[in-house]
Order: sequence, then C-alpha cells, then structure tokens
Amino acid sequence: MNVLFAGGGTGGHLYPALAIARAMVAADPRVKPFFIGGERGIEAEILPHAEFPFALFNLHPLYRSQPWLNYRTIAGATSSWRGISRVASELKPCAIVATGGYAAGIALGYAVWSGIPIVIQEQNSFPGLTVRRFSSRAAQIHLGFPEAATRLRIGKATKVFQSGNPIDPPYSPDERPSREQAARKWGFEGPSVPTLLVFGGSQGAEGINSVVSRWASGGGARSIRVIWSTGRANYARYAGLGRESVRIVPFISPMSEAYCAADLAITRAGAMTTAELSAWGIPAILVPLPTAAADHQTANARAIAAAGAAVMIQQSELTPGLLTQTVAGLIGDEGALRAMREKTLMRARPDAAQEIAANILGIDCFK
Repeated sequence: MNVLFAGGGTGGHLYPALAIARAMVAADPRVKPFFIGGERGIEAEILPHAEFPFALFNLHPLYRSQPWLNYRTIAGATSSWRGISRVASELKPCAIVATGGYAAGIALGYAVWSGIPIVIQEQNSFPGLTVRRFSSRAAQIHLGFPEAATRLRIGKATKVFQSGNPIDPPYSPDERPSREQAARKWGFEGPSVPTLLVFGGSQGAEGINSVVSRWASGGGARSIRVIWSTGRANYARYAGLGRESVRIVPFISPMSEAYCAADLAITRAGAMTTAELSAWGIPAILVPLPTAAADHQTANARAIAAAGAAVMIQQSELTPGLLTQTVAGLIGDEGALRAMREKTLMRARPDAAQEIAANILGIDCFK
C-alpha cells in the first residue's frame, strides 16, 4: 500500500510527516511511504538520511514580498506537476498525506485532479494557505490545535480529528529521571533550584538571545539554573556568558535531556515546539517569531496562553526587566507554576502520531 507524503520547507512541516509515516508502518507493515519535497527545503538535508524513498522537485514558495520572482514558482510548479505525475503513475498511491508547506500544494492539486484521496495534518492554530485551499476536498483533516477548525472550510465528506501534533513521545514515568537527576547531567551541583530552558530551535532565535544575554549579565539568573541553546550561528557570541549556574550550548540533541531538567521554558511558539512542551508538561514563556507566515506563531501562543498553559510576550515587548519580572513571578509561585503545568499537560497529545495513523488506515482505500 503506497502512500505519498508531501510537506517540507521547514522542520515543522517535515517532521510531522515522518512521524505519521513511521506510525503507519508500525501499525501496518504493508504501508510503503514515499516522500515528495523541494530541493531547497530542509527535506533535502533530512530525507537522504531517513528510511523512506523520496523525490525532490524544483519547488518554490510564493514570493509575497517580491512578486516579480513568482515566475520561478510557476515554472517550478509546472515541472514538479510532471514529476509528481510520474511518481504517482508508477506507485499508484492509496492516498496523499500532506503536512503543509509549498511542497504540499502541488501534490494536493495533483491528488484532487487525479482523484487520489487526500489527508491533511495542520500543525498550527492558524492554518496555512495550502491547507485552507484544500481543506474542503480532504477525506480527513488532523488538527494540532482545535482552534484551527474555525478557519477552515470543511467538506461534507471530510472528517476532522483534533489529534494534536505528532511528536516523539516523552519518556514513560518509569524511564524518566527526576529533575534533579537530569540537572546533574548538565553539571549543576549544589542545592536544588528551578531550571529555566531557553531555546529557539536549531538555528536559535536572536530576538530571544539578545534579551537573555542582557538579563543574565544583569543578574537575572542569580537564583536559578539556566540551560541556554543559542543556535549554532550565535554560539560564539554568547558562549562567554556561561558560568556555574548557566550552561550555554549551540544546540541540544536530544531535546529530552533538557526537557527532563526544565521547570520552565522560554522559546518560540512553533507548533512542534509547543506540542513537545505540552507532552513533557513544561510551562512556557512564548515569544512568537514576528516574521512567521500569517503571524501563525502569535496565533499559537495566544491559544496556549488563553488556556492558561503559557505566558505570551511579543518580541517587541521583551526586555530584560520584563523577563526578570515574568520568570520571578512564575518561579516564585509554585502554586501558579503547578497550575500552569497541569493545564499544559491537558493539551498534551503524546500519542498523536499513532492516532493519526490509525485513522488514516481506516479510510476505504486502505481496506
């Protein structure tokens, strides 16, 4: 049973597709995933090291700020359509599963034109253009945020599932070390104090880094521990700020080592990041990326903050003083932090990939 997966450009679109594909294979070994992506997206780096066959095409995004470059988008779409047609003619897929990004748009268009059932997984609370365009034609839609449903046109035959975002599940209670044990792995010694995790993805988040550097230099981290991932490109600039209570690294892999130690996080509001924080039960201070498409990270952060599971601070408002006030207010009030942690866990869907896979396999074309 061949299944085409289309999604990429960023890890937030590609990693959910990989998680769903792996869950489908685990549920039914007859499933044979095949990935479609763009030559310029993160999939060009990741898919050669993954276990699934793939094809990369000359796909381009919409150049919203440089519309005169959209001739590249049109030319790439035309050649990619032909490439996808060749792949589909050979594999005769049961369905196409799309997880967003410009790699998904052409694949979904081809699926609708050729009558192949489509499944959409939308990570964010504000759906992307591709998802909004094809939502009414989907057999199934799986939402990472239930709030996204209000922004979609749902077809009469479309089934909508509030599945959560597919991630690698956290450790079971038997496997998970205590926060103090995890902190010692980071080299923290002495009396137990709360740990703040700061990160902005593998590339880092300079808007967060610059404020955290001034906050830490001014004594903001005096009574807590800090694990700070700056991103590879920014590490040299901030590495000198490390000290006994502050561990600074270019990136963290696996993230589980940091999640086990963290009492609170300050990070961006990407869909996959917030899904992982929810699964691990980590309250957060969310600083949305202001340049994200359709400002979807702000929509994500607002939804989570409205549920009482996080505090949202716009990047333009983030200052060392506000960070000191917010961190101290949360760390210093264990009752409030515990309540936030409980509300965070209420949004957790650690088995989302398995749930999505089971529902996809229930479509008639798989029977």
